Amino acid sequence: MKVLVTYFTQTGNTEKVARAVFDAIDVEKEILPVGEVRTVQGYDIIFIGFPVIAHAVPVKVQPFIKSLPAGQKVAFFSTHGSLRGGQLPKQAFEDAIGLAAGKKVLGYFGCRGKVSPKIIDAMMKQPENRAWAEEAQTADGHPDAADLKDARGFADAMIAKAR
Repeated sequence: MKVLVTYFTQTGNTEKVARAVFDAIDVEKEILPVGEVRTVQGYDIIFIGFPVIAHAVPVKVQPFIKSLPAGQKVAFFSTHGSLRGGQLPKQAFEDAIGLAAGKKVLGYFGCRGKVSPKIIDAMMKQPENRAWAEEAQTADGHPDAADLKDARGFADAMIAKAR
């Protein structure tokens, strides 16, 4: 079995989770930022990580997901400022699954990640985003050791499912 772990990160949060996923995998594997992936040929499963931006998959990741061959096994992971299990991260996974039409989505995992103070400040000034910004302030310190442990468990589960 051959595995690719690829990710897009802006603050380093998603890269931390990608490295935890990568470290948990005990088969032939490679880790690369999305922009450095030259081919997806030969991978049995591709883990794709991204930060949730505006409740969706970032624009820089969307073409990569769409370009994967039909039937490709994929697993998504993300970082976000919202509480785990909240509606906004779920919307991003729904977006990812929609982009992956024709691929075999094995599962997804999300955890909190520290949000840039500049983003929080900007959102606090917008009444419609103030509640989210207040929630995002509590993501400071994430992804933490527990989040990374959960990411490793997710990787194990997806590898088992892919076999």
